[in-house]
Amino acid sequence: MTKTDERYDVVVVGGGAAGLSAALILGRSRRRTLVVDAGEPRNAPAAHMHGVLSRDGVSPAEYLEVGRRELTAYGVEWRAGRVTGAAPDGRDGFAVSLADGAAVRARRLVVTTGLVDELPGIDGVAERWGRDVLHCPYCHGWEVRDRAFGVIAHPRMPAHQALMVSHWSTDVTLFLHTAGELSAHDAALLDAAGVEVVAGEVAGLVTEDDRLTGVRLADGRTVPRSVVFVGADRLAPRDGVLRQLGAALCETPFGEFVTVDETGRTSVPGVWAAGNVTGPQEQVVNAVSRGYRAGAAINGELRFADLEDAVAGRPCG
Repeated sequence: MTKTDERYDVVVVGGGAAGLSAALILGRSRRRTLVVDAGEPRNAPAAHMHGVLSRDGVSPAEYLEVGRRELTAYGVEWRAGRVTGAAPDGRDGFAVSLADGAAVRARRLVVTTGLVDELPGIDGVAERWGRDVLHCPYCHGWEVRDRAFGVIAHPRMPAHQALMVSHWSTDVTLFLHTAGELSAHDAALLDAAGVEVVAGEVAGLVTEDDRLTGVRLADGRTVPRSVVFVGADRLAPRDGVLRQLGAALCETPFGEFVTVDETGRTSVPGVWAAGNVTGPQEQVVNAVSRGYRAGAAINGELRFADLEDAVAGRPCG
């Protein structure tokens, strides 16, 4: 049965680190809050997450499960599902539609739906993503330190990732793939870092006994490697709800992302965004911080809006 009468102070669209963090501060602020989560965290392929103080090494799934349990102490509701639309309701709030036909209302929205890494179409990359095909040395570099690294060059910044990961291993090979010729400056930096450069397109990855053993080139050569770093061809934010609401977007070196202020406020009154939907570098610890800021800002706005209504003799909320 379609529900249209449920009204919340805040609906959080997305239940990853940013969304749960926003919901936590909102729940602790005595705000009736609903988290709607489609269950598609960006870091799901990784067995462990790192760089989060006191939670280093736990699995992403465990981290989110603990977070959901914490929210129940503050009355925050969590619902598995997908938000398919949101629109102003004409009463200083929003009507929010879910894929299962349910509809709820909210005075404020927080969109924390993350992004999708659209990976290069190289045989084996998607299958081993988050295992021994990696993208972030801060997330995984310590665990694979001193192993034989391969780096598949990205056309926009062909040398950058190889130069970065050479801090974690002295055995690094950069595969130019489709990146074209290096600049003289990049070549000099790679030489200084001790990175070997291999020309030619990458055809696929080689595995034995469920572990990466090499990189296969289109000309038939195979270069032994045990770890490969590669960036996404495209970073695609899950920003459909934000676009539907008319939120302003800005062009970045990583593509188009929603414009937010320091609290996560978008250009749409009453709508905030946090986490990877606002940019690709919001790792777990950063996403938690951004979610917290958004939750606190929303509670403050609602509190003073209600006080202004009370002074003016208008119904609150």
